[in-house]
Amino acid sequence: MNEMIKMVVVLTVLSAFAGGLLAAVRTGTSEQIEVQQLQFVKGPAILEILAGASNNPIADRFNLTDGEIEQTFFVGKFDGEPTTVVFENIGRGGYGGDIGVMAGINLDTDKIVAVAVTTHSETPGLGARAKDDPKFAAQFKGLPVTETIKVTGDGGPINAISGATITSRAVCGSIAATLNQYQKLKPEIAEQIKAFK
Repeated sequence: MNEMIKMVVVLTVLSAFAGGLLAAVRTGTSEQIEVQQLQFVKGPAILEILAGASNNPIADRFNLTDGEIEQTFFVGKFDGEPTTVVFENIGRGGYGGDIGVMAGINLDTDKIVAVAVTTHSETPGLGARAKDDPKFAAQFKGLPVTETIKVTGDGGPINAISGATITSRAVCGSIAATLNQYQKLKPEIAEQIKAFK
């Protein structure tokens, strides 16, 4: 019985030490991970959406909280005025899993400027075209934030990628979530964006 208690105590101490070590590593590397994501995952999409911006949209950003979700908004300046915000939402239910999609919205016109897929696990040559096919992404440009974003088969304006309807629906779901969030947070976004004038 004494041996059993010793083993439990040793296992408890080792588990606590390992847990503490993992927590310290996570805390110590979280800033580096964020920098890497901005540089290699989200950054290219942001710069593509805000092509021609006169500022560095990756540096010009702010956070807002929507319920329990903290959202990062990247600001694009054109002609010296902060007119566009870009932020990411996740499309649930893609064929290979969730799909991260960045969308840019013009604050003056309340229309989509451009969209870009950031992360996915879709099938190469099929669903992966959501990231690589400029014709698919171009369909979102100019749509108002009040538009119902769905594929044509579901009664919406977006033509699905041939052979990748599930992926197309997930991207549309992400954009729809983005537009809903934008409409809900627009007063707060407008207030935050004044700091970039």
